Amino acid sequence: MPFMKGREPIRRTLQYLKMGKLVLKDKVAIFSVNYNTYGNHHSGARDFVFWNIPQIQFRNPDVQVVTIKNTTPSPFVRCYFDDGRDIIIDIDSRSRDEIIEHLVKVVGKTREQLDAEARLAESKDNPANFGYGCDRHCICEIPGQVPCPGTVPLPEEKRGKFIFAPK
Repeated sequence: MPFMKGREPIRRTLQYLKMGKLVLKDKVAIFSVNYNTYGNHHSGARDFVFWNIPQIQFRNPDVQVVTIKNTTPSPFVRCYFDDGRDIIIDIDSRSRDEIIEHLVKVVGKTREQLDAEARLAESKDNPANFGYGCDRHCICEIPGQVPCPGTVPLPEEKRGKFIFAPK
């Protein structure tokens, strides 16, 4: 598989990307990380960028994520909000776990907000939903759809054995 090549290909798996803890608040428009590629006090920021930025990008598709290298003496995260304000978070000499926990507290959504959004997302009152536990058992019950072939036979032009049969 071509996506399993390179350094630490686990970072590109869907299971790993969904495990991200940081879901940014709705007001965050840009999330930038400034760090250097050298120096011991930047090692936590380097690890954070390597391991956690793909998760942040996956969990926050509407937020622009920027990494800026080798322009600062100390590493920091800057979040720009949609009303023009910004916040700077110092991540100097912190491990990547400490960085992610601090960011969840400062600019992340709370567990209650995430649970409420998940409940709204799986709402059963959407008329487009069908299956067990919904208003309709099958899509054939919706007007304008093709009926189930178990109850009404499909026309011959929609059946493969008549389309692909030698003439």
